[in-house]
Amino acid sequence: MTRPRRVRDLVRAYVRTGGLTRPSRDLDLSALVRSTTAAAPVEASGEERRVLALCSRQRALSVAEIAAHVDLPPSAARIVIARLMDHGLLTTPTHPHITASHDLLKEVLDGLRALV
Repeated sequence: MTRPRRVRDLVRAYVRTGGLTRPSRDLDLSALVRSTTAAAPVEASGEERRVLALCSRQRALSVAEIAAHVDLPPSAARIVIARLMDHGLLTTPTHPHITASHDLLKEVLDGLRALV
């Protein structure tokens, strides 16, 4: 049994992205994204509003998860997300860069060599 087609399924991806065909930045499908604001601006498109609403309810979601939740092809989701990031409405969470001391790395290396 096939599911009935929705109007959204009949609209081409470039129409859903405002005519854009490429994202303005390189976004991997596994890249995490989170919202920087709780409300969508008035000029946001329907797709952008859906992405912002989803991201404001969640902590951080991957690009692939956002695409699945808002029913967008991954390529179109990357374009919409990149545009929202360009406007400062979405961001990628930053993780503190952890550095190990030289002594700690030497101890780990010595431990690994002892195992062999």
